[in-house]
Amino acid sequence: MKYIGPHVSISGGVENAPLNAAALGATGFAMFTKNQRQWTAPPISAASAAAFRKNCADHGFTPEMILVHDSYLINLGQPDPAKRANALKAFIDELERCRMLGLTMLNFHPGSHLKLVSETEGCRIIAESVRTALEEVPDVCAVFENTAGQGSNLGYSFEQLADMLEKVSMPERTGVCIDTCHAFAAGYDLSAPEKFEECFAEFDRLIGMKFLRGMHLNDSKGVLAGHLDRHAPIGAGTLGTAVFEKIAADRRFDNIPLILETPDESLWAAEIAMLLQKSRA
Repeated sequence: MKYIGPHVSISGGVENAPLNAAALGATGFAMFTKNQRQWTAPPISAASAAAFRKNCADHGFTPEMILVHDSYLINLGQPDPAKRANALKAFIDELERCRMLGLTMLNFHPGSHLKLVSETEGCRIIAESVRTALEEVPDVCAVFENTAGQGSNLGYSFEQLADMLEKVSMPERTGVCIDTCHAFAAGYDLSAPEKFEECFAEFDRLIGMKFLRGMHLNDSKGVLAGHLDRHAPIGAGTLGTAVFEKIAADRRFDNIPLILETPDESLWAAEIAMLLQKSRA
């Protein structure tokens, strides 16, 4: 089954996320558990957590259909130990918030070396941070998201993602989310069928398809290997519609959240319906 849906709002409380997803005809969704542009937030109340679980159950959403995203402020690759300690504390809190909601996956951008250390050292720092956090919080999987390779952000290549996963050395607690826009911007040409197959053959060789815990389905406003992290609606960018139709129809991408982060919310219901139709063809 395909778990397809957008990154929905939690305005008014996290319990509204499954309601917002269901209203769009989604079979999966992504969400934050707090304001993504603030370091701290009040704890999720027991009542709010209970309402979230009930709304999920009422609309048929189970944890494997839901991909939580952490705060954009967190940089687990921060070379400065004091600043990294703050990032780690915030990341641990994000894991705890997932656990309180009964959710099992936290999607995050690996981090940036800020041009203060080498990429190799930056990957080591990120892996060490993730391992420390997972040792603090049980039950939740840390899902590395690939990046577009902009600035000093790490995780733009499958080799880097594989290196970090290996260094965390907790295969049952880690995974990868592939963002199609980011992959294209980093130089992985998903737009042609043969290149798409080459890309995922390389992913399987270096990382393993069993570690693919989710995907972000975003068209791209940039060119191949342009390192521009700018999303476009499906079919309105340089990737084109065909790649998303292929993902929807491909059984390799069953039973993981396939999340729309496309910029025009008014198109989400139509994008979801199109992808679900292709998945059933």
